[in-house]
Amino acid sequence: MKGLIGKKIGMTQIWGDDGMFVPVTVIDTNSCVVVGKRTAEKDKYTAVALGFGEVKEKHLTKAMSTHYKKSNAPARALVTEFRVGADDLA
Repeated sequence: MKGLIGKKIGMTQIWGDDGMFVPVTVIDTNSCVVVGKRTAEKDKYTAVALGFGEVKEKHLTKAMSTHYKKSNAPARALVTEFRVGADDLA
């Protein structure tokens, strides 16, 4: 499963070729970044960790702060893993 993390901005509609409108959701994914990778050799599965939403370092636990520094990733408020195949991880 591939995915993104975002924040719902609102609803709108677009017009189709047949003249009918389709309701759509507008999602902001500007601050969604990759903060980590899980490999089969090290973690026994392959996944991508995505982070969303900026957060100040003083609001993080010491463990999360160390994790972000170790991986040279920006601090994020929400982190979610999405399992991917080994070929997608590369």
